[in-house]
Amino acid sequence: MTILAFGVQADERPLLEGAFGERRVHSLDVFLNADTAPIAAGHEIITVSVNADLGADVLETLAAGGTRMIAQRATGFNNIDLAAAARLGLTVARVSYYSPHAVAEFAWTLAMAVNRRVVRAARRTREFDFRLDGLLGRDMHGATAGVIGTGKIGGAFARIAAGFGMRLLGWDVAPNPECEELGMEYVELPRLLAEADLISLHVPLLPETHHLIDRAALRAMRDDAILVNSSRGGLVDTDALVDELRRGRFTGVGLDVYEAEAGLFFMDKSLEVVADDTLARLMTFGNVLVTSHQAYYTREAVGQIVEATVRNVDDYLAGRTNENTLVAPGLPVPLAD
Repeated sequence: MTILAFGVQADERPLLEGAFGERRVHSLDVFLNADTAPIAAGHEIITVSVNADLGADVLETLAAGGTRMIAQRATGFNNIDLAAAARLGLTVARVSYYSPHAVAEFAWTLAMAVNRRVVRAARRTREFDFRLDGLLGRDMHGATAGVIGTGKIGGAFARIAAGFGMRLLGWDVAPNPECEELGMEYVELPRLLAEADLISLHVPLLPETHHLIDRAALRAMRDDAILVNSSRGGLVDTDALVDELRRGRFTGVGLDVYEAEAGLFFMDKSLEVVADDTLARLMTFGNVLVTSHQAYYTREAVGQIVEATVRNVDDYLAGRTNENTLVAPGLPVPLAD
């Protein structure tokens, strides 16, 4: 049996191919979408990356070609039409857990990079310009961190914030006792937005959280606030964000995700004209740092993702389901991510 793997990064490939042992893995750097789905014909099992398009039309193409099991190497599943997968009799699994420290630490990397103007400073010094003009940052000690979503990743982010000596505000459907032990005060979202110097997003993308940070939320934030999103691009209304940035607001914005990233992120577009005017405009602001959905990309996290993917495949072949199984014949369809 050959397992077909879509969207495999160069660093990930030896880990993925080595983990499956005697089972052969054919790794592709192309991502799964309507155009590439026919490649999977004849493969019972495929594994896909975070930006795979698993809408109804793609799933129908896969099923018609003989695919019966899809192992997604990611946690979120807002990109999967679960009802269609169930209708087609497919088994779909995800990775429900990997190192929360990877994402939390990268969120802090973005926060400190925009706070201390690291990218601007590095560009200057490469040209032997050693002036400090325009590089003034602020202490995080004593400032207020607003953590939106305090699960495993948000909790890890909060622990780092506590280490800086920050006041902690949190917003979630239910308090995290570990965050409360750090001194976090859970408040309503409008208060968090109004008081926080640094706001970091760690909630899943659900219909209820789509554009959670909309125009009204952005205007409720402090003019000198820092906003970091390392969760899902759809949490932020990017057009509204651009409008606020044009007004000269915010000390910095760090984005590892973008709501229209599919077809862009993880790819080399350097020799092409990118027609996304919103993203192009976003890139022009000196206080904005955009990275390409790499927060999860550490040796530890990728290793855990690969291990979970192997287990998902092994369980499928043995006729078992596990906590990562989203859809399988006989199981109820879960709520969308």
